[in-house]
Amino acid sequence: MIDHSLLRPELTVTEVGAGCELALRYDVASVCVKPADVPFAASVLAGSDVMVGTVVGFPHGSSTSRIKAAETAAALSDGAREIDMVINIGWLRQCRDDDVLADIEAVVREATDVARVKVILENAYLDTDEKVRGCLLAVQAGADFVKTSTGFAPGGATLDDLRLMRATVPPGVGVKAAGGVRTLDLLLEMAEIGVTRFGATATADILDDLRARSTETADNHGCNTRPTR
Repeated sequence: MIDHSLLRPELTVTEVGAGCELALRYDVASVCVKPADVPFAASVLAGSDVMVGTVVGFPHGSSTSRIKAAETAAALSDGAREIDMVINIGWLRQCRDDDVLADIEAVVREATDVARVKVILENAYLDTDEKVRGCLLAVQAGADFVKTSTGFAPGGATLDDLRLMRATVPPGVGVKAAGGVRTLDLLLEMAEIGVTRFGATATADILDDLRARSTETADNHGCNTRPTR
């Protein structure tokens, strides 16, 4: 359910390694690392169920489609199995839908049968119509997920945006929340909407809280109380 994010530009390889070890301890869905860190992350996580994800066209989405396809191919060769790509935001805002579609398709073609593709819309810059069109273009291109944000824009995931995205894409396409997912309560509220993946840096805090609540619930359902007469 959680993609442990390791995308901050200042992270060292040592810090990425520690993040991968954390991902293993908490058995998260994946780590999302910078492209240069994919080979290292793949070596640390080899043989585990934690997938290696990376980003393409990140964080602005302004690379050409050819470069995005090449980034994807290189990432797959290095061991990535999930690709979080950023759309060309300006093209979407300018209603260049055919170009946006081709841009996403270039990445999806490279990843077909190898990796899941998540399409980042960067909702902070979009109005409602643009968010809907972005979701529909991602679906048309064959993406596996639509995603709210990079985490590097002025705003992140909002409940209203997630409701809109979940209502727009079909059940077979996932919705990923990223940017500001820092507490278990917020994650659970988003899950109720139908969000199935969460990009987070506060992974340990969230999952420690979940474990604590699960333990408390189990204790409360024990047989330590005396029956009433």
